[in-house]
Amino acid sequence: MTFKNDPEINLLSLVVVHYNIPREFPRTLFSLSTSFQTGISADDYEVIVVDNGSKELPDISSYRESGMNIRLLQVPNPNQSPAQAINMGLNAALGKNIGVFIDGARMASPGLLQGAQQALRFSDRSIVATRGRYLGPKMQRTSMNEGYTKDFEDAMLESLDWKNNGYRLFEKSVFDESSGAHWFDTRVSESNSLFMSRALWSEINGFSEEFQALGGGFVNLDTLTRATALEETQPIFLIGEATFHQLHGGVATNAPQENVHPMRAEYDEIRGVSYEPPVLNWLFFGNFKFKPILIEMGLSHTAKKILSDHAKNLRNETANASLKELIEAKTDPTKISSRLSKNIIRQKNLNRMKKRLAKIELIRNFRQKLRSYAK
Repeated sequence: MTFKNDPEINLLSLVVVHYNIPREFPRTLFSLSTSFQTGISADDYEVIVVDNGSKELPDISSYRESGMNIRLLQVPNPNQSPAQAINMGLNAALGKNIGVFIDGARMASPGLLQGAQQALRFSDRSIVATRGRYLGPKMQRTSMNEGYTKDFEDAMLESLDWKNNGYRLFEKSVFDESSGAHWFDTRVSESNSLFMSRALWSEINGFSEEFQALGGGFVNLDTLTRATALEETQPIFLIGEATFHQLHGGVATNAPQENVHPMRAEYDEIRGVSYEPPVLNWLFFGNFKFKPILIEMGLSHTAKKILSDHAKNLRNETANASLKELIEAKTDPTKISSRLSKNIIRQKNLNRMKKRLAKIELIRNFRQKLRSYAK
């Protein structure tokens, strides 16, 4: 592709690919709106929606009327890969820095655009990425087989009241397969929200249109690999921000694992090597505006120990309190609590039941012996 040489504007441009997601896209658009994004104004960024041959175009009129800087483009000859659509959006972008959402069904966290804008100031050769998450209790390929549906997801999102507090999305989501196991894991293969300067996008010549597998195959992984292989670049991961994948029948995310094999084979053929995630010296930037769970902080062993110690302390405290009450009850029966009283009664009943069972067992054995003597 060829990038136009218009003068750069100090603007953050965001290219979002849309394809047949009428249920999911309104939520994605709201998550990118000035009503939801924090620390950034309508004058600071633009959103370029590129439709890649949908049956029905998305309605962006209400956002445009509210003052959001948003445009809708249509790919004239769309195909099953989003690479062409992304490049069309990159070429139409006005900003000095440009981000890409290859999947328009992913919602953004409230501080994502502000965080990207700030991280890009680190250097002219910053490459800023965020981790992807699945809405729901598990990775969606698994949770779909356990009853997770679009209706369930709709009800879950409604209960979260996410439009008023977008960080609650972290409560009902997990990291996806390509985003590593925790916030500081460096084993990352792609990002649904990838930001670079216009100059860096030009250096890698945008997304490679050689990738023609359904959904682009490994084109997103390829883009991160090629971008971070450029000289003197600094890969940066945003902390405490993410994109959230809605259930929509994604060709890789919501399909059987074997569907990925042809995509991997296409990558091997195009690049001449098997795909391996890039080993990068990531710089982590940002903060948490919510309380992350310990296991997502890379502290799984610490979390288990803390929980184990907490449970042990509770048991010790309960035992010590009960012992103290028993001692006090011997001198003053009125001091015994109802809880302890119930425990004592329960223990007495248990001991009584054990004695009865022992007697029954003794009688049973005695009768068996009598029968054997009679024979």
